[in-house]
Amino acid sequence: MSAQVISTAAAPAAIGPYSQAVRAGNTVYLSGQIGLDPANGQLAEGFEAQAVQVFANLKAVIEASGGTLANAVKLTIYLTDLANFARVNDLMQQHFVAPYPARATVGVSALPRGALVEIDAVLVLD
Repeated sequence: MSAQVISTAAAPAAIGPYSQAVRAGNTVYLSGQIGLDPANGQLAEGFEAQAVQVFANLKAVIEASGGTLANAVKLTIYLTDLANFARVNDLMQQHFVAPYPARATVGVSALPRGALVEIDAVLVLD
C-alpha cells in the first residue's frame, strides 16, 4: 500500500515539513489545522473566529481527500485555555451530526503562531 499526499490551496499550506493530509488505503490522516486564513496567511482574531476558521480549514482538506465531515472517526482538539471547552462543543454540533467522531481534548501551553485552538482528524473513506 502506498501513501498519497493530500493538498489543497483552500486550506493553509503546511508551515513545516509535513503534509496537510496523507491517505493510506481508505484512511486519511489530517495534520492539525489552526485558524489561519488561507487567503492571507493571517491568524483570525480571538477564539471564536479561530475555531470557525479551523473547522473551515479541516473541511477543505477533508473535501480535497474525497470525503466529508461525516467520514471523520477521530478528532484531537488542542486548546490553550480549557475554559473554551464548552464553546468547542457548540461549534462541533454545528459541523457534525450523530454519531459523532471519537474525540480527545487536550490543554496545551502554546500552539504554533500563537493560535488558541488546533484540531487534527482521522477519516475513513468508503
